[in-house]
Amino acid sequence: MEFRPLLRERSWDIKKENEILELWDKEDIYTFKLIDEKPLFVIDTPPPYASGSWHVAAAAHYAQFDMFARYYKLKGYNILFPMGIDRNGLPIEITIEKIYGIRAKDVDREYFINLCRELLDKYEKEIIEIVKRMGLMANYKNPYKTDSPEYRKITQATFIELWNKNLIYKAERPTIWCPVCHTTIAEAEVEYKQTEGTLYYIRFDLNKGGYVVVATTRPELLGATAALLYNPKDERYKDLKDNKAIIPIYNYLVPILEHPSVKPEFGSGVMMLSSFGDLEDIRLFRELGFKPRILIDKDGKMNKLAGKYQGLSVEEARKAIVKDLKDMGYIIKEEKISQNIPICWRSKNPVEFIITDALYLKQLEFKNEIKKIADEILFLPDFHKQILINWIDGLSIDWAISRDRYYGTEIPIWYCKKCGEPHVPEPGEYYRPWKDVPPFKKCKKCGSTEFIGETRTFDTWFDSSISPLYISGYLRDEKLYKKAFPVTVRPQGIDIVRTWLYYTLLRVYLLTGKPAFKFVRLSGMGLDKHGRPMHKHLGNIVYPLPIIEKYGADAFRLWAASETKLGYNYQFNEEKVRGAKKFINKLWNISRFISSFPYVKDNEINIEELTKIDKEILSLLNSLIDQAEEEYSHLDTF
Repeated sequence: MEFRPLLRERSWDIKKENEILELWDKEDIYTFKLIDEKPLFVIDTPPPYASGSWHVAAAAHYAQFDMFARYYKLKGYNILFPMGIDRNGLPIEITIEKIYGIRAKDVDREYFINLCRELLDKYEKEIIEIVKRMGLMANYKNPYKTDSPEYRKITQATFIELWNKNLIYKAERPTIWCPVCHTTIAEAEVEYKQTEGTLYYIRFDLNKGGYVVVATTRPELLGATAALLYNPKDERYKDLKDNKAIIPIYNYLVPILEHPSVKPEFGSGVMMLSSFGDLEDIRLFRELGFKPRILIDKDGKMNKLAGKYQGLSVEEARKAIVKDLKDMGYIIKEEKISQNIPICWRSKNPVEFIITDALYLKQLEFKNEIKKIADEILFLPDFHKQILINWIDGLSIDWAISRDRYYGTEIPIWYCKKCGEPHVPEPGEYYRPWKDVPPFKKCKKCGSTEFIGETRTFDTWFDSSISPLYISGYLRDEKLYKKAFPVTVRPQGIDIVRTWLYYTLLRVYLLTGKPAFKFVRLSGMGLDKHGRPMHKHLGNIVYPLPIIEKYGADAFRLWAASETKLGYNYQFNEEKVRGAKKFINKLWNISRFISSFPYVKDNEINIEELTKIDKEILSLLNSLIDQAEEEYSHLDTF
């Protein structure tokens, strides 16, 4: 018998990958078809932001989804593997403002929206090309887009349902504000940046004589101070009770009060309660019933209540007031400290806490319910569930869902021009109140026929948090919805647990009373070879297409599988991809060697004729198969 390999090529040619992609395209493997007799495996694929080019870590993340999609397909499941593109919200708006040197609020809304849409189309095309070139089974030929009229219609329908359940309310209250993004942001959109700051020890004269020293990092808020606080257990200040202090420069009296939240060991042990330095200040103002004085406007400038500092930025005002305090002899000393400053996760600019009108979704009263829902979901790995629990426990305000921006799903409300009564339409249409004719003839409260449309949009997480509902046919395909919801798995990074994961659990629970999915698969962060996050300003971003064209999609996918332990951060090193390509070539040569032997069917094998080595090899193979089954069934490719 002549033994000639059926595989003639001596090495794997990555050009063949394009031939395979063309074959899959012809076979239309990407389009989902509901098959009644097959169990359904649904992947709540993260819709990536189309506000920039993908780097290798993002591409590797999606390659892993494809691996367990293919595993379950081989196990006989019908796979719903949608591809989504998140095209709403601040990311694209900030990018456009930087590119064109404009501010959204200073230009025509329609013009700005068109600029956003054009750039989104460009980035979306790049993302889809990467998905296709990696050989993903995801339905990239028909991706859902969060800015499509169909998706926005469903987002608005869920808002209308929650509004009708009295779970959404409008209020003017202290909120977190980004002066750069020029909008309200949610608690989940605040990050903390460690930086070196200065603690200023300032003398406050007492109305009965003497003085007390207060330490603060924000002297620009002196004019917003409502009281001085000290801990009742702090013996140093027991004589201050019932005293009043005179605010330097502004010369008005404030009470000095005991409060257990004050830390005696910080600074002088006396706290300046001002409106507002942080969320704790907001809480204390509410508790103690003080009326706030807001000195900072929406542009991050000092307003007229700041007196002579009006028009200055926060930093400029701080420098100016410190100089004046020094000249007047009020600064006792300065101390350099390490501090965590709250910043906007998009602009990376310090946030302010101002009073503004916003729409809120109730969440505080549902904290225990969401934790119970989380207990019904299997977290992989389980220890990352604690990130979610810690976030829920720490929530202190309801979710501000309105944004003073342009490119997003519009809030479907019209207000009566005469009495201000809000009117919410029936679900089923995509509404744009800032430009559409109101779908009401007269005000239900006063009978007026004139309305003013809401100009704000939703927080982008309000859109993306319904992704498991949207992909399962919610409000559109009842047959699919009954079979697909709750979806099987939510794969995502640990960096968006407090946003995408939490908001999804909250929204889906409020709408359906159920958990959104059965499994949550949490990946670590992709880093460069030195262990640093990939950022443009670091110049360390590696783009996937050049790597894939150089080494092949299979080499890239093998690296993504073998170097990324589920739940842990991982590093990209091109040498590892090169090594993966060499390993694939070894597999090819093994396959080529095997292809030189005649094909033997199972029923042609006589087990009694197997040698001891044959049996040992088969035993090892079975053990390997069992191990692979165990790991893949738990969505781990490592």
